[in-house]
Amino acid sequence: MAGAGEGGRDGKGRAFSDDELQDLVASTDSGARNPRSRAVALLIAGLALFWALFQVWIAEPQFWFGQLPFVKILGSDQTRPMHLALALALAFLAYPAAKTSPRDYIPIYDWVLAVLGAGCALYIFWFAGDLANTARSGLPTQSQIWVGAIGILVLLEASRRSLGPALTVVASIFLAYSYFGQGWLIPDLIAHQGRTFSSIVNTQWLSTEGVFGIPLGVSTAFVFLFVLFGSLLDKAGAGNYFIKMAFAGLGNLRGGPAKAAVVGSAATGLISGSSIANVVTTGTFTIPLMKRVGFSAEKAGAVEVASSVNGQIMPPVMGAAAFLMVEFIGISYLDVIKHAFIPAIISYIALVYIVHLEALKSEMPALGESKSLLGMLLKVFVGFAIAGVVFYGVIWAVQALRAVAPGIAPLVLIVAVGVIYFLCLMVASKRPDLEPDDPNAEQIKLPVMAEVVPTGLHYILPIVVLVWYLMVERQSPAKSAFYAVLVMLVILLTQKPIKAMLRGESNLGAHLRSGFDDLIEGMIAGSRNMIGIAVATGAAGIIVATVTRTPIGTELAGLVELLSGGNLFLMLVLVGVFSLILGLGLPTTANYIVVSSLMATVVVSLGAQEGLIIPLIAAHLFVFYFGIMADVTPPVGLASFAAAAVSGGDPIKTGFTAFFYSLRTVALPFLFIYNPALILYGIDLGTAAGILMAIKVFVVATFAMLLFAAATQGYFLARSRWWESAALLLVAFTLFVPNFWLDRLQPAYVAEAGTEFETALTGADEGDYLRFVVAGPDFTTGQPRSTTLVLDVDDTPPEGRVAATGLFLMPEEGRLVMEEPLPATPFSEALQGFDFYGEQQVEIVSVQRPNDRLPQELFYIPALLLLGVVVMFQRRRQTTPAF
Repeated sequence: MAGAGEGGRDGKGRAFSDDELQDLVASTDSGARNPRSRAVALLIAGLALFWALFQVWIAEPQFWFGQLPFVKILGSDQTRPMHLALALALAFLAYPAAKTSPRDYIPIYDWVLAVLGAGCALYIFWFAGDLANTARSGLPTQSQIWVGAIGILVLLEASRRSLGPALTVVASIFLAYSYFGQGWLIPDLIAHQGRTFSSIVNTQWLSTEGVFGIPLGVSTAFVFLFVLFGSLLDKAGAGNYFIKMAFAGLGNLRGGPAKAAVVGSAATGLISGSSIANVVTTGTFTIPLMKRVGFSAEKAGAVEVASSVNGQIMPPVMGAAAFLMVEFIGISYLDVIKHAFIPAIISYIALVYIVHLEALKSEMPALGESKSLLGMLLKVFVGFAIAGVVFYGVIWAVQALRAVAPGIAPLVLIVAVGVIYFLCLMVASKRPDLEPDDPNAEQIKLPVMAEVVPTGLHYILPIVVLVWYLMVERQSPAKSAFYAVLVMLVILLTQKPIKAMLRGESNLGAHLRSGFDDLIEGMIAGSRNMIGIAVATGAAGIIVATVTRTPIGTELAGLVELLSGGNLFLMLVLVGVFSLILGLGLPTTANYIVVSSLMATVVVSLGAQEGLIIPLIAAHLFVFYFGIMADVTPPVGLASFAAAAVSGGDPIKTGFTAFFYSLRTVALPFLFIYNPALILYGIDLGTAAGILMAIKVFVVATFAMLLFAAATQGYFLARSRWWESAALLLVAFTLFVPNFWLDRLQPAYVAEAGTEFETALTGADEGDYLRFVVAGPDFTTGQPRSTTLVLDVDDTPPEGRVAATGLFLMPEEGRLVMEEPLPATPFSEALQGFDFYGEQQVEIVSVQRPNDRLPQELFYIPALLLLGVVVMFQRRRQTTPAF
């Protein structure tokens, strides 16, 4: 990358050089140790390369060769330990123990810890069969307990080194809570008898519940391949290509560098799992240019932070959280992408608009000849429309080919992709390769879109392959990433020699070696970037196991309810604050595991108690959005400190400014909790009506978010007066959640007595749904509680619907009393918090059917009229064009 402009400052007035900025990223993401011994450096590189090759092998090819007698297919009970073993070994070899520890050689104690960590994990690998008969049957041996105890301690130290103290402290607190169970620091609500040392070690290390549980499984199966794909794509030159594209398209606008920073960070965030790497990668170029057109150091850093952190909510990777959501929620990967897409897109659009408003307020100039924002948006829309038509045309052509010639279709498709790749390289070879620009050059020459686009069309090919396998072929994320990685291997090995051949150069061997070197370096970089993620998922498994084995997972909702006094909105605020605190200092992956394990079910259960049915995906996105804000918010705010190191601004002020810019990201979770249509929940994209509804949701939500941004920035067509900002907030809220006002006029549901449950259920039509309210004593406290449940009416015959619910219903003197439902039936888990064996009985107190109401869109009319009033007043004061 280019230089860091005026340089960052460490709080003592010293500028950060390029090397220091890269060291900042390395110390956070890949390990800052750089041994001077060539043998040791080769050992670290060799381990990293072996890890990458191992992960590619277990993703798919092992099944290609599975029929060979000498190839053993590994199960998750072996792949996860090997994954963690390599991560622990590299963590101690690559990350120094402290800032003062040597970086040019590895002390003896780090060698010992590396061997201990890898050995304890490999013990699980080698003795998976024995563990199934001993520890996992509840009978661990003494030697197994010692191995597990040492493994947990070494894992916590690796977490401290690679991620900072936050996760280590949180995991240690959960281990202490699991052991002691009660004490003056533990509220009675979550107190328990305490667990024995051996049972904790057995759960956390020797079983598949704790360290080697679902989080590490997701890291092993999915996350590594996507991180490797991003690393290879960046090594090929795609990162610089995306930034150049952003500047070519946006550089000529008011505040163009800031807008380019937003779009460039969005593109980088698609393939990056690190906010900090995103900040430094794009920020070293964008921040100096932002300052050059009039942004202060703090505002320039804040724009970069807000856009880089937003990359973590951007599908398809979402900082690896997308794959964890698949496992935790039990929905498909495509559904996660569907639900997360619109909030992420409108959040980025709003950030571009915020930057635009900052440029208008400060009357910033454009770099070069000024262009229209609306014109640029129109070009983007046309480009996406054309790309969509072409994509659907390709889908139709492939389906036709498979129908006509299924036998040769795979070969034809491979040849077609190869031909397209060669043609892209032919186009690229006619222009010089892109070089990073210097943001400090006296004369800034913005790249031209027509010159930039042809140089990197082949970088889009692996992304198309990834999307194709995910969206069209409906393959698993692991298999899709595997094929995308294969394409990247081919590109890295061949792009340089083929371009050299097309340019008539003779040194093809040198270019081939250079491509091979890029491939090896990309694989090593991908593995080193995975160290922290693998360790984080392992350590976060400690928290997940503690939540499932102690009362804290089920009783945290009661604690939040107690603190909020039963007010639902205040409950959500508290959950958001708790998620923010829990996420302090944690990387995105560990962050999501911690906050979702503790808080996601709290949101659902508290909403149900207040009659608001919250989809589980909405709850997970809610806590995830607040968790990643910890990267922005002081006093930790790691991304803000990284941006301040580039901009030379004050890190605390940068963090607060970035948080202010990120208010839209804070508001979105509340909005889709109250209006799940924002995450396309309940909208079938397989129908024309569903697609039209999705388009409507996107357009209305985008317009509302732009108004929200204008209100919070105090500028719309001109500087806003306080009442104008309040009016814009009211209009935005009405567009986002029109049902809020409709609920004030007409109830959403018609309530009937609980005794009507069976009649209502048997009389309902297929596709309808019923809500029913269950009340009774709490299993833990004995206090009265209630919850609202939803029953979807399927094609079960009417006479069999009650039995299909698994509910035991007993009519009794004008009441409908319940016994405990059958295990593994639709409502068994939702009702497990009730005491069915106390003196007070559990009963269905009411049945609620959807009410026939006015369309909620009627409230758009007064909202738009109020907007018209604001526009009328602001037009009188407007001095510059709004777009």
